[in-house]
Amino acid sequence: MNITVAWAVMGAGLFIVIVSIIRQMQSDIARINVTVNKIAQQVGVPDTVTEEMRNELKDLLSKGKKIEAIKKYRTVTGLGLKECKDYVDSLGERELI
Repeated sequence: MNITVAWAVMGAGLFIVIVSIIRQMQSDIARINVTVNKIAQQVGVPDTVTEEMRNELKDLLSKGKKIEAIKKYRTVTGLGLKECKDYVDSLGERELI
């Protein structure tokens, strides 16, 4: 019985450490992305999302194809699902204003 409790405590401790490491990595990645974006703007790297692409995404949204718009944006930018969903949602909100 004591061994089971010991394993459970060690497992919980390991889980906490892993979650902490993942959160720190996410924070670091977000900070790095901000820095890279600033550098890209200063150097003059063109935006991967052109006005034509924005219009295409808006068109998909107007047709009720939100998931397809998210997939397309994700393919073009290589960003994660959450970032792409947030961007597409912001496009839809801008259209309502």
